[in-house]
Amino acid sequence: MYIVAIAWAFVVALMTLAEATSSQGTVLGALFTLLLYGVLPLGVVLYILGTPARRRARQRAAEAAVAISDDPDGSSVSARVPIAPEREET
Repeated sequence: MYIVAIAWAFVVALMTLAEATSSQGTVLGALFTLLLYGVLPLGVVLYILGTPARRRARQRAAEAAVAISDDPDGSSVSARVPIAPEREET
């Protein structure tokens, strides 16, 4: 996935360089070339292609949260259930 993004970034960098150094080009045109042909499309494509990895990470985090017990000593009584204190008779 990343090899295509790196190759496209290289092509865009060469396009930007050609635009900036051309006798008919401008630095502003090179900046727009970099943003509109490089940063914006690559950001969208990498975000879309990274969705499965983010989904797997979120699922692993949810499974890890379920696996962790509420009570650190591992007893069967949940920390959320209040237990009445023992009364001492005097």
